[in-house]
Amino acid sequence: MSHVGTGSSFTLLVVLFILLIIVGSAYTF
Repeated sequence: MSHVGTGSSFTLLVVLFILLIIVGSAYTF
């Protein structure tokens, strides 16, 4: 877990982005 730094951050960002879209859709719907 020493070489995985940027990849982990990128994955977390993507997950957060998808979650934001889902929450936004739920609020709009």
